[in-house]
Amino acid sequence: MDDGAAARQSVTRGRTGGQLLADALVAQGVTHAFSVPGESFLDLLDGLYNVSDKIELVTCRFEAGAINMAEAHGKLTGNPGVAIVTRGPGACHASIGVHIAMQDSTPLVLIVGQIPFSETDRDTFQEVDYRRMFSPLAKWVTQIDDAARIPELMARAFDVARSGRPGPVVVAISEEMQKTVVEVPDIGPAPTLPAHPAPGSIPRLLELLDGAQRPVMVLGGTGWSEEGKAAIRDFAAAHDLPVAVGFRRLSLFDGTSPLFAGDLGVGSDPGLVARVKESDLVLAIGTRLGEATSQGYTLFPAGQTSPIVQVHPDQSEIGRVFRPLLGITADLNAFALALRNAAPAKPRPWGEWRKRLRAGREASVAAPDYEGPLNFARALQALEAELPEDTIFTVDAGNFATWPQRFMSVREKQEFIGPTNGAMGYSVPAGLGAAITYRGRCVVSFVGDGGFLMTGQEIATAFQAGVAPIVMVVNNGQYGTIRMYQERHYPGRVSGTQLTNPDFAKFIEAFGGHGEVVTATDELVPAFRRARESGKPAVIEVRMSPEQITNRQTVTQIRAAAAKG
Repeated sequence: MDDGAAARQSVTRGRTGGQLLADALVAQGVTHAFSVPGESFLDLLDGLYNVSDKIELVTCRFEAGAINMAEAHGKLTGNPGVAIVTRGPGACHASIGVHIAMQDSTPLVLIVGQIPFSETDRDTFQEVDYRRMFSPLAKWVTQIDDAARIPELMARAFDVARSGRPGPVVVAISEEMQKTVVEVPDIGPAPTLPAHPAPGSIPRLLELLDGAQRPVMVLGGTGWSEEGKAAIRDFAAAHDLPVAVGFRRLSLFDGTSPLFAGDLGVGSDPGLVARVKESDLVLAIGTRLGEATSQGYTLFPAGQTSPIVQVHPDQSEIGRVFRPLLGITADLNAFALALRNAAPAKPRPWGEWRKRLRAGREASVAAPDYEGPLNFARALQALEAELPEDTIFTVDAGNFATWPQRFMSVREKQEFIGPTNGAMGYSVPAGLGAAITYRGRCVVSFVGDGGFLMTGQEIATAFQAGVAPIVMVVNNGQYGTIRMYQERHYPGRVSGTQLTNPDFAKFIEAFGGHGEVVTATDELVPAFRRARESGKPAVIEVRMSPEQITNRQTVTQIRAAAAKG
């Protein structure tokens, strides 16, 4: 028997559905799977035992943690992250990660153990119809009841998760199907080429750019490669274009570049928002111009033609709210590479405009004075100089996140990820997913005191997986964002937003990790150094004044503004 025949025979040997599922993940190039075990997929777990040399199975403590680790893996690598959870409660806990992946355009495959299909519609133990449950949240939902269709349906799940606007796919796997023995071959990824921009699209873009006086580029979306980001950087430099990034897309452009104008999103510099509204041409590349990036859909008149060139891999996203002058459907990296060599036909007249936007960014990051011993802005900027050039940042939802977003510059080789759908409890598991995916890189997770106690127990996974992220808990004893809105609408009537917290440094020490408490500006850098030198998972608790509710306003100032009406 020749080698090819032997290989074909091994691929089509009789295998259980559980082993077929594990082999299907291998065939799709999966390297990590994040899971909370359940009896509904014991056969899949057994199949993963046989491929443990190819797939690292990470055992987590909570399904919401597992799926956020997988989502972070998808964001960072561009390949679908994989989470595996049990039926009923497990799937419900994981649903938040599906919502994050959908709104954040992250490729993700969630595998859910399911009841025996012979018991369907009997309201059996933990029964849920996943097609109905997840259809509003996911790109596609399917259930596999026939083991012979595992390679076909799993291949399609990964194809859908990767294609167009990336997103989440949910695959339910019925219990008894996993025990069935069938002989079918594995199916790998489809050999597709990325969608290139139409022949006339770049000349038309350049024509519009030639007629502009105040252009700005806004970058967003997912799936960018290092080569694609470099190509966009080169194009921006050649045309002296000011560049902003969408909400929580800070790793798409070097924040130290003289072209960088800042980020559009929650807590953005009001000056940048005003200047984008003044722009006579916006090159919106990869961004959907969603609610946060468009400042509540106020940058341009909704439903009317606006001075926008929008580039997106999914045509249905182009013009969804704002009608562009030109829409280009293309893979973002293919578009960037095609754009790279498009030299300007004439000198660009907007040098002063670009300098004005950069000056606004520099003014915004200049740390003001704050009352009390801790100026968190200056502490973060001192920390920035300590960080490795390939640091990965993760952030949670909350006002605390606007401090690093405003006062720190994410550099070219660094990564910055956070949930654009505003989900709390994301940062700690996302940081773990990042540390496991890229072992050896420095991972710093910013999280508020409220968000930390949603998924902070996942720090146990760091010890089990042998990674050492540093979690910075910004503690002001309250749900700060909600308190801010409360003070704006009902000043002085504090209700339901106050928190009682543990000693977070002792919390991590109870696991055997490293804990620090920071109460003054000059304490943060030494605390960070000790945390890194410990080689252990670490928590740095930063004790903030509850009065300094945002980096721009205090509670007293918000109340005074509300009183004026």
